[in-house]
Amino acid sequence: MPANLRMADWIRVQARDVPHARCFVTGTGHRTFAEVDARVNRVATQLARRGVAKGDRVALFATDSPEYVETLLACLKLGAVFVPLNFRLAAPELAAVLRRAAPKVLFLGGRYADLVDLPGLPTVGYDAGAGDVSYEELVEQGDDVDPDVAVDDADPVCLAFTSGTTGTPKAAVHSQRFGKHLAATTVVAAGLTRETFHYSAAPYFHIAGMYWLLSGIARGYTSLVLPQFDPPTVARWMASGGLTQVFLVPTMIDTLLADPLVAASEFPDLRTIVYGGSPMSPALLRRAMDRFGCDFVNAFGAGTEAGIQTILGPEDHRRAAAGHEHLLGSIGKPAFGVDLRLCDEWRAVPDGEVGEITTRADAVMDGYLDAPEATAEVLRDGWFRSGDMARRDGEGYLYLEGRKKDMIIRGGENIYPVEIEDVLVAHRAVRDAAVVGAPDAHWGETVRAHVVLEPGADLDEAAVREHCRAHLAGYKVPALFVVHDDLPRNASGKVLKRVLRESS
Repeated sequence: MPANLRMADWIRVQARDVPHARCFVTGTGHRTFAEVDARVNRVATQLARRGVAKGDRVALFATDSPEYVETLLACLKLGAVFVPLNFRLAAPELAAVLRRAAPKVLFLGGRYADLVDLPGLPTVGYDAGAGDVSYEELVEQGDDVDPDVAVDDADPVCLAFTSGTTGTPKAAVHSQRFGKHLAATTVVAAGLTRETFHYSAAPYFHIAGMYWLLSGIARGYTSLVLPQFDPPTVARWMASGGLTQVFLVPTMIDTLLADPLVAASEFPDLRTIVYGGSPMSPALLRRAMDRFGCDFVNAFGAGTEAGIQTILGPEDHRRAAAGHEHLLGSIGKPAFGVDLRLCDEWRAVPDGEVGEITTRADAVMDGYLDAPEATAEVLRDGWFRSGDMARRDGEGYLYLEGRKKDMIIRGGENIYPVEIEDVLVAHRAVRDAAVVGAPDAHWGETVRAHVVLEPGADLDEAAVREHCRAHLAGYKVPALFVVHDDLPRNASGKVLKRVLRESS
């Protein structure tokens, strides 16, 4: 057996050391680590008989389930490369990414079977009647024999498509090294132990969702598995289901705070809420801290390409609650095992100035699939340019200013949207906000605010502008407002500003 610890060894170790401990909990039951390991072996041996070998790609197109994670683990045991796909893709988008990924086999949920139109691609259905063969048939026909395929830290394990907030999704290549480091960073950042009972609301096709589950297997804690985020169901598990930790994106936290059960409940077992995926306004964070009464952790990063980059830990949130409220607007300090600098075209900028978050760590992708030019734009000597702009204060805390491509240049002045968005949502009439640049004949660009109002509120533009002028320089105050019922977002909760720019 190879000397280096492999990602596939995580389930082997837990099945040996804590065989009867719960690996997954669902709404109807649970599976132990030993049960999961045996099922994974059976699926892996069947895939091997069907021609899947080390280096081959296996695509997944389904909502979350224990079987989904077992498929990932089977790929790890075979040295195959898993390709998790966004189940919200339309048929043409799905066909395009499948052609780029060129998988040997596709696992899919029954509700998506009609979207697949790629002749010659073998399929495995997670649901009865879907696919050329059912998942449970693989389990029944396979052997509980560990394939034990030798892999190296440099071998690829995952092909992860980016969220595509700025254009066509790219496919980031992740290595064993990437996966092991990201799992370690996750465990350290969130203080995870074998006693943790965790739920991640991020879908498993997203790096955040995938690695909370894989980290649970690496650390030996129990994970709650639900098909998709459903606020009343999650609220019940948080209030009375024994969950000790959850991962949520800010929009989900906002939705939960509006749920009647959350408003009326206590959360005796809940120890930590980890949030990430998109910025959270200080106003929303204050509301969440007051209602849930637990510790909070901000895990910020470029997950698809560079994992977790910064952490604002529980002690920082407690310090903020004790009077240092400016920390609620911070994304923290560099995470475990991450070397971070703020740069202007690869050159470091001094504290107080805005620069691009650039990091070096084992959890940095190898590059984009078949895209050397795109790779060269963001990778140099192991350093990854994230496209996120931030500044650092004298204590070393980082403050996000927005995406580099989202920066507005008005009459030669650089304007970063996050600052304006935080001020907007602090107004009593504004529930959510996104700021983009709009073409202007005189200024080149001007500030346009897309807002979601609180229920029953009307937009008084003059009053909102007056509120903004009390907190912002005059050139940052929105010149235009557009009201929405909701803002367009991707699966990780990030606002699709490209859509907003094109919509007006």
